[in-house]
Amino acid sequence: MKFLDNDKIIEAFKFRHACKEFDGSKSVSEGDFRTILEAGRLSPSSFGFEPWKFLVLKSKEIRQKIYGVTWGGQDALQNASEFVVILARVGADLHPQSEYLSYMMKEVKGLDEAAQKARTDFFTEFQKTHFAMYNDAQKLFDWACKQCYIALGNMLTTAALLGIDSLPIEGFNRQSVNEILQKEGLIDTKHFGVAVMAAFGYRKAAPKHAQSRQSFEKVIEFV
Repeated sequence: MKFLDNDKIIEAFKFRHACKEFDGSKSVSEGDFRTILEAGRLSPSSFGFEPWKFLVLKSKEIRQKIYGVTWGGQDALQNASEFVVILARVGADLHPQSEYLSYMMKEVKGLDEAAQKARTDFFTEFQKTHFAMYNDAQKLFDWACKQCYIALGNMLTTAALLGIDSLPIEGFNRQSVNEILQKEGLIDTKHFGVAVMAAFGYRKAAPKHAQSRQSFEKVIEFV
């Protein structure tokens, strides 16, 4: 089943750019924003473990509190219609025997005990041998962040398909944002850390520079 024409998809990718100045007078509709969030929620993740959470900052007060340590998204914090902090699960929740993974396999996936054990055993081997990250908190968090970027990409593309501008944001002090959000009671750093941020809204003006990319032939090789 084909939902969109090829040309329309590419047109959306060419429309999308990192929006540096949002029009603060324009708001994304509730329906459109929910679709963007659903694109994130429905994204694929390794082993289907969904090691993420999407924190939507509606509060101007909370936005202001992270303003000073979010140098790459200050205009977005003030003017974007929607601002999302994507949180990644930390290492403790990603241990093969963790309560979170047990919940995912039993409650979300509906696996029986035999299937749970098989997946747990394979995930343990994956961590120990294939990706060499077993009991390494930093590597496990980085792995979870990689999953979050899959969701981020899908959210950005969905926004573009809806004619909505976006800005992916890595320009922030992670430790400071974590501390602020924890102090506000918005995250428990025993379970989550900030992976990346994204803003959604409408551009204030046309982009100052045309989109630039390497050619198809430069980056794609058929073997």
